[in-house]
Amino acid sequence: MKDTITEAGKPGFRQRLRNFAGNKLPPYLMVAPAMAFFLLFTVYPIIDMIVLSLHEWNVVQDRKFVGLANYDYLFNTAIDFKIALQNTLVYTVSVLFFLMLFALIFAVWLQKDSRINGFVQRVMFFPHICAMLAVSMVFSWLMDENGLFNAVLSFFNLPGLRWLDSSTTAMMSVVIVAVWKGMGYQALILLSALKSIPADIYEAAELDNTGPFRKFFHITIPLLSPQLFFMLITITMNSFKVFDSVKILTRGGPGKSTLVLVYYIYEYAQSNLKYGVAAAAGVILLVFLMILSVVYFKLIGKRVHYQ
Repeated sequence: MKDTITEAGKPGFRQRLRNFAGNKLPPYLMVAPAMAFFLLFTVYPIIDMIVLSLHEWNVVQDRKFVGLANYDYLFNTAIDFKIALQNTLVYTVSVLFFLMLFALIFAVWLQKDSRINGFVQRVMFFPHICAMLAVSMVFSWLMDENGLFNAVLSFFNLPGLRWLDSSTTAMMSVVIVAVWKGMGYQALILLSALKSIPADIYEAAELDNTGPFRKFFHITIPLLSPQLFFMLITITMNSFKVFDSVKILTRGGPGKSTLVLVYYIYEYAQSNLKYGVAAAAGVILLVFLMILSVVYFKLIGKRVHYQ
């Protein structure tokens, strides 16, 4: 009796163990595979990357502890690292602006229910399910000097462009590919949010003789702010991790005009075999994204209007 009920009338150790196994243990068992996957493929690689960034290693030789020498090399010696960071910022801001702008325009345009709009919605979502590798290969043909884009320009008596072979147009070309691939998915997110806005809000605004632009900026945009904030976070994170399109289309060139941070890490690890430097660049990218996320939530997250 003492094993199950204490003198104070409270459950004993064995009874508490049975209660835990019967009521509280199953939820932990349910999330255990996901937590194991997270620890094995997310937490452990991050920790190993941080440790590797403090060493010099080229696979052939053993790891040699060098402290913060890799970080010092990136910030004070490697000029191409600053170029890669600058190109990544330019790419991210460009993709973020144009993708959110066109997604919002198409969402507003497709808001009315019709057969044509339903067909357009299905077609617009198709690029999202295509692999970036396949999309990049198709655009590499379209943007060739003898490709379809220049053929269209010549049809209108316009000079052709060196889309991928010129430092002035290469980054713009990579941005076009990213915007084309992601626009349909983002537009459908905003479209679903638009259709969930109660109609009586707009009816009340019309009774007050509110103009269309004022309704859009004072009603529609605030009610879309949760979706817009979600897009801001996800597009920023994905843009900083761009690699596939740069690898297929430009390989960081011409020159270093499209050298982005993840491709820079790949080059140092794959070609130069400087894994410590590559890991240090990865840690810098991780810290930068963490800081940017905090800034987003502190400054912009407070202005999000949740219904």
